[in-house]
Amino acid sequence: MTAKYVKHILQFKRASGTSRGVMTQKETWFILIQDSENYGIGECGLLRGLSIDDREDYEQQLQWTCENIHLGKEELLLALADFPSIRFGVEQAFLSLKARHPFALFPSKFTAEEAPIAINGLIWMGEERFMMEQIAEKLEQGFRCIKMKIGAIDFSVELKLLKSIRERFPEDELELRVDANGAFSSSEVLQVLEQLSELGIHSIEQPIRQKQGKQMADLCLKTPLPIALDEELIGVHEISEKKKLLQTIRPQYIILKPSLIGGYRASMEWIRLAETMEIGWWVTSALESNIGLNAIAQWTYTLNNSMPQGLGTGSLFTNNFKSPLEVEGGNLFYRKHLSWQANLMEQLCI
Repeated sequence: MTAKYVKHILQFKRASGTSRGVMTQKETWFILIQDSENYGIGECGLLRGLSIDDREDYEQQLQWTCENIHLGKEELLLALADFPSIRFGVEQAFLSLKARHPFALFPSKFTAEEAPIAINGLIWMGEERFMMEQIAEKLEQGFRCIKMKIGAIDFSVELKLLKSIRERFPEDELELRVDANGAFSSSEVLQVLEQLSELGIHSIEQPIRQKQGKQMADLCLKTPLPIALDEELIGVHEISEKKKLLQTIRPQYIILKPSLIGGYRASMEWIRLAETMEIGWWVTSALESNIGLNAIAQWTYTLNNSMPQGLGTGSLFTNNFKSPLEVEGGNLFYRKHLSWQANLMEQLCI
């Protein structure tokens, strides 16, 4: 068995704003495994500025992983605890190698019968007009759950946008989620939450920066609307630490991004702990290419979570890989009549 890694730069169709800045491209990496008969592929979805493994020795660690692929999946996962995106890539690659088709990681009604996964429509930060254009587009496309990123421009403008949506669509017709990416300070956040709660907002993701356990726990206790932890889960590897975090903060929801928290196994640890504490959860992609998005979506379908998931990022890039994934009417489908990009594995292996 041999392995190699490949870098790919995804180009955004248009600049996408978050509270951490504007993104025009997204770096990603692939691990490719080959034995005498088959290929396996896994995407290491590094997110610069956010991933805990955004380190100078990242490529060196990819090289080490490929040189030691003979150790097998279990030993590699243990060795890669501090590199969650590479860990997830390894999980995918070994599943892919053993699959009947390298992109059929979790056969189910999603892949065989085009069963849908409900997803949210993502609204990126920007000028008011730009955000209104995105909102109108998502509503026209049939989304019944919209997630708007907030915290980068004047909050009064963002609040005005949310109010205009709610005036047209009541709670029973449209679910509104907001994602702050830790944009608000502890002193102002409760007032922000109170204003949002008046609009029937479903939840807010990461209202304050992570690693403020006491403040977040107090906020989750007092909040007038549900809080979902996102960045808070990054860098928490041991199951005892995960349990302590959830017991301390007691959020209403957690959001699972496999590329940022260590893959399938690590995500399942969070899910099992959350369910014992009656904490809700959903899965979100982290700007992977269609290869990583496919790996996340197929797994997500097997979890039988009826909430809208955050899996609508495949159409953001100009140079994504052609795949059977298709968004229609606020759902993600795996279309049987569509194909993966011709000779994709061979192209990446060159």
